[in-house]
Amino acid sequence: QVQLVESGGGLVQAGGSLRLSCAASTRSFSNYAVGWFRQVPGKEREFVGTLTSSGGIPRYAESVKGRFTIFRDNAKNTAYLQMNVLKPEDTADYYCAARSRSGWYRTEYEYDYWGQGTRVTVSS
Repeated sequence: QVQLVESGGGLVQAGGSLRLSCAASTRSFSNYAVGWFRQVPGKEREFVGTLTSSGGIPRYAESVKGRFTIFRDNAKNTAYLQMNVLKPEDTADYYCAARSRSGWYRTEYEYDYWGQGTRVTVSS
């Protein structure tokens, strides 16, 4: 069982930046693909981006491409979501997820483990 703990959420003004972290409890984190999703209460969870186990080129949702960056530090068992030029429509609860094989995965059903989420609020 792998536990994921997100941190770094908060309140930020439009145009600002935040970096979310996702710390994994496993030392074999380098074997896991990572995904970031977000959810507005009352709406479906939305794909944000995904990264393979070894890093490489991430894949993003069109709505965040060019503004968000996913990267990881396997030595620290941690993945990150750097969010720049934030917009009010980015306001949501953000979740990281992990799957115990490499690849890019865009749907929540493909992931084995989830964090508890961290809230991001972007004010206009």
